[in-house]
Amino acid sequence: MDDWNYFSYYSEIEEYFWKKRGAHLLVSPLDWAIMETWQKADVPLSAVLKGIDRAFESYQRSRRGAGRPLKSLAYCTDAVLEAAEEEKAAAAGAAPPKKTGAAAEESFSRDALRAYFGRNLEQLRSAAERLAAASSELAARVREVAQSLEGSLALVEAPGMLDIEDLERRLTVLDDKLQAALTSLASEELMLGIRRELDRQLSAYRSKMKAEQLAQVERQFIHKRLLEEFRLPRLSLYYFC
Repeated sequence: MDDWNYFSYYSEIEEYFWKKRGAHLLVSPLDWAIMETWQKADVPLSAVLKGIDRAFESYQRSRRGAGRPLKSLAYCTDAVLEAAEEEKAAAAGAAPPKKTGAAAEESFSRDALRAYFGRNLEQLRSAAERLAAASSELAARVREVAQSLEGSLALVEAPGMLDIEDLERRLTVLDDKLQAALTSLASEELMLGIRRELDRQLSAYRSKMKAEQLAQVERQFIHKRLLEEFRLPRLSLYYFC
């Protein structure tokens, strides 16, 4: 993604949306899920901000916009994807800037990465201890992820150039393993409660989303809520701060 920045993608979208909305309120789990679908689809930050602008302009012209604030990023999805397609078309034929390993290296302090790994390891191990009595199988899966994460720390400690892309691939695999374990082993009652919450938040926006995007938002929402429920971290460097 052009001008990609691991540190600011979510925070800049969140802050921009706050400013447009005129209220410094917490972004909802649904909004975070939507931002994650944009990140996963490599939607440039510039396209997201442009789409938000257009969505607010459209909303303010509509009857619904009369004296009522726009509450969710869900209203912006079509405009953001449209802006992303326009940027993609405009860039067609242009060679993307090549990112060197040295440039990637400069973006990440090894000390900061060690601290990030340490925080995540502590959360994973604490969660495994809490889960031991209620769900020994899930506790074991969380411990396995913790062990793999600790093994990946060797890449940070290794001499020579730090291969950020390979490290991110490994962390993404661990995120996926953790998600699969939570989805398959969480109780039916918990999953039902999350589904109900999702349906309540999405009900006003389902008709505005394409089926593929809707499915992505649902997956990201469920993943985020499960992590919150079990107090587990995201491991990808997209959440590194």
